[in-house]
Amino acid sequence: MRPTKFEHFLNRAKVTSEMSTCLRRSIGAVIIKDGVEVSSGYVGSPRGLDHCTERGTCLREKLEVPSGQRYELCWSVHAEQNAIINAARTGVSVVGGEMYIYSKRHARGIPYDKPCIMCLKMIINAGLVAVYMQEEGIGTKTFQDYDLKRMLRHEMEVLNGQV
Repeated sequence: MRPTKFEHFLNRAKVTSEMSTCLRRSIGAVIIKDGVEVSSGYVGSPRGLDHCTERGTCLREKLEVPSGQRYELCWSVHAEQNAIINAARTGVSVVGGEMYIYSKRHARGIPYDKPCIMCLKMIINAGLVAVYMQEEGIGTKTFQDYDLKRMLRHEMEVLNGQV
């Protein structure tokens, strides 16, 4: 049976996640604009640098950094960031596009229920209008642009001790 476009694009994100080189989690992201995939990205080290899978170690795990914290210590670039960066590298506008994200956990960690603060900022500034996320074994979530902005405000207020 032919999948719906929604199912197809989530499957494309799942296939993209297979390229991930993070030891904690595989994540793939695809950006769709006008019904066409215009960019994709997966979790991996910057171009030309060794990946965690090649190193055989995760610096954040070695330092016992809890999941969801201290992303600056991670060698990897997030899938969402790579999808946006890859579009920019090829001169493709993603304004008005949608992002589909698939995640699979390999090790301990919190469920991936929303993009991190850094990715939220990039998704909002890139002009994406919706994000559809699916984590293996957990389910699918949909966020419109106003949801993303609300989440970012909340996360920043928590960090600033206002909540």
